[in-house]
Amino acid sequence: STAPSGEPWIATAVQGEGCDIFWPCIDSPHGEPGRVDLHITVPSDLSAPSNGRFLGKVDHGDGWTTWNWTAKSPNTYAIALNVGPYEEIAGEYRSRFGNTIPMAYWHLKSDTPEQVQALFAQFPKMLDFFEATVGPYPFGDEKMGVVETPHLGMEHQTINAYGNGYKIDGRGYDWLLQHEFAHEWFGNQLTNQNADDMWLHEGLGSYMQPLYARWLLGDRYMQRELANQREGLINKYPVVSGTPKTEDEVYKGDVGPGNDIYSKGSLISHSLRMLIGDAAFHEAITRLVYGRPDPRPGNFAPLYRSTGDFLEIVNAVTGQDYGWFFRGYLYNAALPVLMQTREGGVLRLEWATGDGGVFPMPLEVEIDGAVQVVAMTGGRGQVAVPGDAHVLIDPQNKVLRQMDVIDELQAYKAAQKPK
Repeated sequence: STAPSGEPWIATAVQGEGCDIFWPCIDSPHGEPGRVDLHITVPSDLSAPSNGRFLGKVDHGDGWTTWNWTAKSPNTYAIALNVGPYEEIAGEYRSRFGNTIPMAYWHLKSDTPEQVQALFAQFPKMLDFFEATVGPYPFGDEKMGVVETPHLGMEHQTINAYGNGYKIDGRGYDWLLQHEFAHEWFGNQLTNQNADDMWLHEGLGSYMQPLYARWLLGDRYMQRELANQREGLINKYPVVSGTPKTEDEVYKGDVGPGNDIYSKGSLISHSLRMLIGDAAFHEAITRLVYGRPDPRPGNFAPLYRSTGDFLEIVNAVTGQDYGWFFRGYLYNAALPVLMQTREGGVLRLEWATGDGGVFPMPLEVEIDGAVQVVAMTGGRGQVAVPGDAHVLIDPQNKVLRQMDVIDELQAYKAAQKPK
């Protein structure tokens, strides 16, 4: 690509194609090297920000300059080349864990300064949110780095690609910046055992946007993002199949879950948090990401995780078996269906799942403004309801389930598409 000011503008993004396209690597999630040193020689009027720590640059005196970087334990597809007419804005973040983290944003020199400053001002806020919600920034001894790219974005380790064009969409933050940054925890620190577990990257990473909306602006903004995610679910393939998959078999919606690993994974995460509570959810996520409940800078290393690992952690934290939850939501394509009948002053409720398994998901039921919990033991429950009472099931939308209103909306939108 060419930058607006006319110079070459180059970026790599090889998650789907493989790291071996441009550097010698083991093209597998399990091929993470202990260290990668990068020496990138570019025209001297251009910059080459990359992964890890900057070791300095060497001007060869012939119009070419070499930029030197070193990165510890990088995700294989997260090594990136970025070359362009960049200017750097830098600062420091004083972490709640006691360390100081360098922050840097390489932007095109043609960008509007006010937009650059506004985006950079979001960096420490996002760091604070993630460190409070998940745990220490995993690469604090290197940097939080972002570089402007001609493509939309990618979670390149310590040098996240940003191509959202400083859009303002009413969320109160830049969603692309926040989503890619989430992958420093869910993708780079925690790496999936197999592509079949990709929802641990994309689903948990996508849940960080509604949680961040709440962190900044409150419940209404979180619920808006969750509602938008809910409208796009496809439910054609399970989020997790239980068998090894390639990335194409997961990301392509005609053969696998596709975008459901993002939004459905997020909504499943939300239902899990609502079910087990904030404290247990936080501990489970922390243990999942760091392998311990008490992470501090220097006492953890990148690790691999599977969906089964997450279930074991949730069970250990809560002291209960949530296999039914993982099976009902992750290993079935169809969402759980809530069947209900109301007669003789009794509301009877029953869950049905795609595989017919028992799904004892408790439900809140609001009866004339008063809320009570129906345990749904064995997947069934009932509650007394006066004949003229107004009944609202799951008034806070805590439980992901099939809903007629969403099915009707999706059918309507499908019918409007040109034949």
